[in-house]
Amino acid sequence: MSKSEQILDDKKYNKLIVVLSIAIPVVVAILFGVKLDVDLPIFLPPIYASINAITALVLILAVIQIKKGNRKAHEKLMKFAIVLSVLFLVMYVLYHMTSDSTKFGGEGFVKYMYYFILLTHILLSIVVIPFVLITYVRAITNNISKHKKIAKITFPLWLYVAVTGVIVYIMISPYYV
Repeated sequence: MSKSEQILDDKKYNKLIVVLSIAIPVVVAILFGVKLDVDLPIFLPPIYASINAITALVLILAVIQIKKGNRKAHEKLMKFAIVLSVLFLVMYVLYHMTSDSTKFGGEGFVKYMYYFILLTHILLSIVVIPFVLITYVRAITNNISKHKKIAKITFPLWLYVAVTGVIVYIMISPYYV
């Protein structure tokens, strides 16, 4: 595939990337305002925190595989990481639609640390969406040189979001009622 064909192939996805990058956070914000009077049969926070932990592990394994030259394993792991992230998001929104938010009860330095981690986690979870989508599109359109460039940004952002999701859960878990 020539450079111009790659650029055209990338561009056909740009509108979808923009739409998803805006729609996902907006829909999540709207759904946070929706309260369903439903008791879930399971308590979701430890499940979606575990999904975040698995996502972090899968991302690290995917990087290891590509550095070993195992492109197929890398591709499968990255697709799995995307599925895990979507699963996390669905469970996270479902939990917040059916449960009241839990207030953090810590004080002093721990409170500031918690809110710093939470705020950066939330902001970067929004920022990482277009990075993941662009990185994925560049891979599936075989634009590997551009894929590598953006993946160097996407990987640490996505890993930070996954790891801080687990940290936020661990820090707030004593305050769940």
